Amino acid sequence: MSLHLTNSFGGRKEPFVPQRADEVRMYVCGPTVYDFAHIGNARPALVFDVLARVLRRQFSKVVYARNLTDVDDKINAAALAQGVPIGIITGRYTEAYHADMAALGVQPPTIEPKVTEHIPDIIGLIERLIAEGHAYEAEAHVLFHVPSFKDYGALSRRSPEDMIAGARVEVAPFKRHPADFVLWKPSTPEQPGWDSPWGRGRPGWHIECSAMIGRHLGSSIDIHGGGQDLIFPHHENEIAQGTRARYWIHNGFVIVEGRKMSKSLGNVLLVRELLKEAPGEAIRYALLSAHYRHPLDWSSRGLKQARRSLDRLYGLVRDPDVSSFAAWDPSILDPIHAALDDDLNTPAALSELFRLANLLQREPSREARSALQAALVEAGGLLGLLQQKPEDWFRQSDTTDDDIDVAQIEDLVARRSEARAARAFDQADQMREELEELGVLVEDNGDRTEWRRASS
Repeated sequence: MSLHLTNSFGGRKEPFVPQRADEVRMYVCGPTVYDFAHIGNARPALVFDVLARVLRRQFSKVVYARNLTDVDDKINAAALAQGVPIGIITGRYTEAYHADMAALGVQPPTIEPKVTEHIPDIIGLIERLIAEGHAYEAEAHVLFHVPSFKDYGALSRRSPEDMIAGARVEVAPFKRHPADFVLWKPSTPEQPGWDSPWGRGRPGWHIECSAMIGRHLGSSIDIHGGGQDLIFPHHENEIAQGTRARYWIHNGFVIVEGRKMSKSLGNVLLVRELLKEAPGEAIRYALLSAHYRHPLDWSSRGLKQARRSLDRLYGLVRDPDVSSFAAWDPSILDPIHAALDDDLNTPAALSELFRLANLLQREPSREARSALQAALVEAGGLLGLLQQKPEDWFRQSDTTDDDIDVAQIEDLVARRSEARAARAFDQADQMREELEELGVLVEDNGDRTEWRRASS
């Protein structure tokens, strides 16, 4: 199966065909660097990291740009409150973002443009929009005139009137139309600003991405991605400004224990705080456990389950009797490739990891086990998982887990599964008791056996 993706522009799953043979150009809206990243920020980074891995497997050249917004009213407010230049704020949180994403196994993009490095490009694009009759100057502002673009609303499939009614529209007497949005705005002396034909000022949010895309990727790209919340107004406005993409891809929201994540509810979960509770790879696994287009309901239970799942997988590839992996048939990975090619179906791909794990667990041959171990590691790599040494993974276990010998547990679970298959139920019951003495509970689901720590 070739790669298929759900295109938000039309809402249909479509075969992916890049504009240039064997080359893909993808742009994803990155963070505004004024605070630490939370799991809602992490989800698009992970989703498009997986997509980039899939694309690199199929195409020889993938140019992946993910921007940093380093001038913004929230950044300005933080800098003013602390009495420092905006570069101090953005530098601090850019470094933190990079560290947090690296801990989650997110590979760096090919290009990471910053808004402040593209002011001439932004000014040039605004001048062009004015010349084409799409924008106008009013009281030191430049605004995009929404009625000038007849297809406005095609991405979100709503009329401009409906979008205005359902959004917070900035009221300003100099607007020609309520939906008109700012491309350039004046800066006060204490705010950052740049000289322009319209006076000293700074860019509006929407124009920034359009200008950076044009500079680095060209007038038309293959994939434009981001969170679902960006469909309107951000991506809708980008299209009006001239951004063209064949596929618009959006990930769903993250909720926490069934509730919307918000500061008012006190349930905003920062990545760096979660890293104190669990390894980054466990957080990554948990964030990939739901399909990217669906809401992801984060829970502490789900994070614990993700960690237990990785315990099992790493335990199976930690085999002291195998010094190196044997050759293996690449076709064994066809099902996981098919899952990822089917609109990045990461839940199905994770299930395929455990299909391999079950084969490995039941395989008596040392050579065949080695081949399956190699296949399992390769399969994990497609998702950004199982890429560290097993001993390094288990070294991250907290003190409550120090008395758990995963290799011993996996051996007992495998022998118990063999006993059940041979209908030697007395032996199987005895091994269940041994596992319980080790603080481990087992659950049989058909031909699949899962284990967990009794305290979890």
